[in-house]
Amino acid sequence: MEFFRIRRDIPFMRHALIFNIISFLTFAAAVFFLLTRGLHLSVEFTGGTVMQVSYSQPAAVEPIRQTVAGLGFTDVQVQSFGTARDVMIRLPAQKGVSSAQQSERVLAALRAQDPSVNLQRTEFVGPSVGEELAVDGLLALAMVVVGIMIYLAFRFEWKFAVAAILANLHDVIIILGFFAFFQWEFSLAVLAAVLAVLGYSVNESVVIFDRIREAFRRFRKMNTEEVIDHAITSTISRTIITHGSTQIMVLSMLLFGGATLYYFALALTIGILFGIYSSVFVAAAIAMWLGVKREDLVKATPRREGDPNDPNAGATV
Repeated sequence: MEFFRIRRDIPFMRHALIFNIISFLTFAAAVFFLLTRGLHLSVEFTGGTVMQVSYSQPAAVEPIRQTVAGLGFTDVQVQSFGTARDVMIRLPAQKGVSSAQQSERVLAALRAQDPSVNLQRTEFVGPSVGEELAVDGLLALAMVVVGIMIYLAFRFEWKFAVAAILANLHDVIIILGFFAFFQWEFSLAVLAAVLAVLGYSVNESVVIFDRIREAFRRFRKMNTEEVIDHAITSTISRTIITHGSTQIMVLSMLLFGGATLYYFALALTIGILFGIYSSVFVAAAIAMWLGVKREDLVKATPRREGDPNDPNAGATV
């Protein structure tokens, strides 16, 4: 399905160096902010108190969040849990204040607002648990990266695998750089969004790489730069349809999903936008600079004796 078809190939690779210099500067800035400011980790990683309360009627999350924040708690997470009447509250750890004291203060404030509130459970998440979650998250990220490299190396060629991983890491570091610069809360939901961006971005790269291989087979007079330009141009309509529809869904979560989905949708929004950019200007350009050529993707088949397409068939010496 195509909305339109571009008749003349757009010379993307002619400007690849300029765009990759911009990418490098953006990447370097993201690394700088990660090293100097660091990530603003949520309760899941730093430890704190988790409360589950229930109401006699559907609970309004935003007034509950305002009530808890009014007690002096920062970085409070309030979200519906299971049913509309159940609410989960995550409180960051405070020095000199026990988990029981935190939950008692919050419960008293909520009951002053609505006497029907019941405390279902309260748990304390220690820093060691948060550290374990952080390690598991980094391990999951590393496994995704290794899996993508192995997949692309087998399906295409190692040069494409290296190019795709560099482009995908470019997207991930820039997402983390945004969160470090603005000190947005980095939670498990955001980590899930980062992993989703990895898979989403590599899908776009695979589509372009597959079209490059197809173009090498069809257009034998084109050089590598012309083949890549043709491959990217021929996938523009598909890119607009796919990413446009996905971005509409993500924006709906960003605008109407509330505080619970806000940073998850924000990470996806940044990742999708940079994923399109990196697949076109970073992954394809790096593959070109690594020296990918027709022989890497199209294996020559030996001609059979007597083949009518063989210009030397039937010749005698």
